[in-house]
Parts: sequence; C-alpha cells; structure tokens
Amino acid sequence: MLHADPYAHRPPQFGAEEWRARVDLAACYRLAAQRGWGDLIYTHISLRLPGHDDAFLINPFGATFDEISASSLLTIDFNGRVTDGTGRIANPSGFAIHGAVHRARADAHCVIHLHTDAGIAVSALADGLLPLSQHAMRFWRDIAYHDYQGLAFAADEQAQFVTELGKRRAMILHNHGTLTCGRTVAEAFVLMDTLEKACRTQLLAMAAGTLHIPPAEVADRTHAQLTADPEPEGALEWPALLRGLLRLDPAFAR
Repeated sequence: MLHADPYAHRPPQFGAEEWRARVDLAACYRLAAQRGWGDLIYTHISLRLPGHDDAFLINPFGATFDEISASSLLTIDFNGRVTDGTGRIANPSGFAIHGAVHRARADAHCVIHLHTDAGIAVSALADGLLPLSQHAMRFWRDIAYHDYQGLAFAADEQAQFVTELGKRRAMILHNHGTLTCGRTVAEAFVLMDTLEKACRTQLLAMAAGTLHIPPAEVADRTHAQLTADPEPEGALEWPALLRGLLRLDPAFAR
C-alpha cells in the first residue's frame, strides 16, 4: 500500500525543507511528462533552493521528465556551477533562461519553460494568445512576449528578457515556447496547465471556423475575477495532483 505522505521517504542527506521542495519539483516533472510536455531533454523546470538566494534545483542534462526523482535533481548556483559534488551538468541554455528569471524575481521560486506543440504554434502567431476561452482570459493583458533571437541567450538578451517579463507570471517566447513562474511549484504548474489549454483551444478554434472573440470588457472582468485572490494559485489543486501521482507514478518521491 502506498504511503499517503509523499514527503515521508526523506534521505538523511537532505533537510526536511529541501526534501519537500525536491519532492514537489520532481512531482512537477512527472506531471509534465504525463501531459506530454517534454521535449526530449531540452526543457526545464527549476525551483529556488529553500534558504538560499543564489541557488536553485533543476534537472540534470540528459534526463527526461519522466526519469526525474526528488533525489536526482541537481543544485546549481547563479553562476551556473553545479554545487552538489556529483559532477553532473546542467543545460547551459536552460540555466541562461531560468537563472535570469531567478536572479531578477525574488518571487519567482519556480520557473517552467516548455516547447509544446501548442505553445510553439501560438508563439508563431502574429497576434499571440487571443481571449477565446476562459483559460486564455486568465492571461488577458497579463502575459509577456519575447522575440526569438537564436539559440544563444547572452547577457544582453537575458536583460531584455527579464525586462519584458516584468512582474508577470507568464510569457510567450515567439517561435520558441512558453514560460510561467510561480511563488510555489503548484502555482507555476497550474498556470502552465492553464496556458497550455488556452493554446490548444485557440488552435482548435482557429482550425474550425470563424472566431468569436468576447468583448474586451468581458475579458477584463473575467481576468479580474480569476486573479482576485492574492494567494498563490494552485493551492487546492496540488494535493489532489500529488495523490494521483502517488497512485500512478510513486517513484518521483524517492
């Protein structure tokens, strides 16, 4: 019988707070894998290391989302150095994006960057994300955009990137993919799930016929309703997601 507490099997080398963070982040990777959000080994989810302002947890380069477990995550500092003594490496491109956000945003504890089919397709549209669904209206006038400049993410582009992101929690990287950042893993995940569904719905609608776009005042009101609670999003959803993951894929919590 599965243990009801996903944080129960803590190895002695990890403190309780760090282990909880590792389990939540590993769960986020496995949930993303279940939804088909992976891109071989080339996208990332990161989480600020509890108690540290200059380090975060991320997947080791070469591992797929469905392989990640709490103990397999590596620790990297803001200079891009892996500090856990294992000799493993992080993807430099992943570090450039995630490190830039973590450095610029003290509230961005968790950062998710994906290359899903729907996200890339919407990122290639001139008009970006349209308010065609309730899910999309969560991001109405509240999503950043960044123009594609190639594979390299140099210092000047990182500065531009975080300026464009500002205080928003979601971004579409044109011709590239999507990004969300949250005060918790749960918030970043739920925002990405919402954004991904908004993108898929938009593509389905565009393929089906003439679009019906609600008036701007309706989108304004809906966005205000969806963001009225100042607490991090995902608090109610996350325990249920963990319970489901424990039933189907409990290895994440090891």
